Formats: sequence, structure tokens, C-alpha cells
Amino acid sequence: MRLHLVDGTYELYRAHFSPRPGHSAPDGQDVKATVGVMSSVLALLHDKAEAVTHLAVAFDNPIRSFRNDLFAGYKSDEGVPPELHAQFDLVEEAVRALGVTVWSMKDHEADDALATAAARWAGKVEQVRLLTPDKDLGQCVRGKKVVQVDRRQEKELDEDAVRAKLGVPPASIPDLLALVGDTADGIPGLPGFGEKGASALLTAYAHLEAIPEDPSKWTVRPRGADKLAATLREHREEALLYRKLATVATDAPLTESLKDLEWAGVPRAAFEAFCDRLGVTTLKSRPKRWAGAQAI
Repeated sequence: MRLHLVDGTYELYRAHFSPRPGHSAPDGQDVKATVGVMSSVLALLHDKAEAVTHLAVAFDNPIRSFRNDLFAGYKSDEGVPPELHAQFDLVEEAVRALGVTVWSMKDHEADDALATAAARWAGKVEQVRLLTPDKDLGQCVRGKKVVQVDRRQEKELDEDAVRAKLGVPPASIPDLLALVGDTADGIPGLPGFGEKGASALLTAYAHLEAIPEDPSKWTVRPRGADKLAATLREHREEALLYRKLATVATDAPLTESLKDLEWAGVPRAAFEAFCDRLGVTTLKSRPKRWAGAQAI
């Protein structure tokens, strides 16, 4: 019994910008990204190594969240290609047509849904697998119980691997992003802080508020320590705000029970009708397990 939690927004963007052939529905709508997500989720469901039993896919819809009220520069729908934005609702229908639970996030983000589910059900399953390369979700990793999986690079990160990759333990990742920034989310970070210096400080002190203001009291000496200390003194409030932006919520409004996330197969009629709607008849033969039938 494993819980697979998929970052659907990442999958949607990846499919849109992939080299896969374009595809238009009979009504002329560009549905390349939606078809790509359907194919990706089917591949996951068929992957014997992943052995999916319970699954949910979370989407940002819209991209804006409560974090935009905290910081004007945070990521938003601005700049999203129109043909991709037009598929935000459609891709959720597509995943539901596969018999998979969908979390459509309005005020929260997809990351918050995944983090909430991981926190809520980690103790009730063999393992929680967070399917996203987003380093934000590294803060949710716990030992080998909650792991992060990058399907594209075929990499699995447990807690030791997260520490090796980012230089800090999962609990310090929001502090790290506060210092070095996160361009994907519009978090600027503090001037002068690179990953090496920031990770050295956080390895020693874990969190921003524990870093002494006086660099002479630091137990580590990253390059430019005096200047970094002055920057941190001057911009401490900004750093704390950036950490808040980078911290995933674990109280997103998920109404389903763990039982609701159990995957029982693809509902044939709904799936085939959706394929016809998109004009992708080749997908109809892909499912290996139909709802109400034994796996083949």
C-alpha cells in the first residue's frame, strides 16, 4: 500500500513544452499538454515497479494563491501561454476520466495539497512518493517513509539524498530558499547569498532566527561572512517573509479519505468518451485495468 502524489501542474507544463507532436481536438483546441498528461499518468499506473495502489494528482488552478497576497512578486498566471492556460480545467477532467482523484487548488497550491496528504497519511501507508522534481517538496521528505521522485531523471530522493543534493536537511529547505531565492516561484532571496554559504550556515544553525547577528560568533565562516551578516541584519524581515512563501502548507482543504484515493481502474465509458472528445483514439487501447474488471 503506497501513496503516490503527483504534481499535475509540473506534468502539464512538461507535456506542453516537450518535443512530443502537437495535437488538436476536433473543435480545434490545442490539447497537446492534456494528452501528454493522460499518457504520463497511464504510464505511472502501468509501472510495475511503482506498484500504484493509492493516487492523487494536484493542480494549481489558477496559479495565483494566498502567497500572492503576501508578496506581489510571487508567481502568478501572468506569462502562461494562452493555449496552455486554456487546458487548466480540461486536464483535470482528463485525469478524472482515468479514475484518479484530482485536487484542484484555488487559494492554495498543488505543493500544499501534496504536503498536506503526505503529513496526513504517511503513518498509514508503506511509503508516500512525491512525484515532482520541485525542490520545495524536499522539505516533506522523511527518512525513507516519504520520498521524492523525479520520473524524468529516474531519481528517488530519501532524506539522506535530499541533504546530499541541497546541503541541508529537509526542515531547513524553506530557510535555504529564503536566502538563495527560487526563481521558479518568484522568491528573490538575499543579495550575496549563494547555495554554498547559505547551506553552511544552515547546517550549523538550521533556521534563520538561530543565526547570530554578529559574524564573530558564527561557528562556520563562509566566504564574505561579514558582508553576509550585514545583509542578513538589514534584510531579516524580508528573509522571514521569503521563508514563509517557501514553506508548504500542511492544512490544505482536502476532503477525501485515504480510501477515496484507492485506484480501482479506468472507468471505460467515461475514458473512451473523453478520448473521442479529444480525438485521440490511440489512447483507448492503453489502459490495462478497467474499473470493475481484473487487471490484465
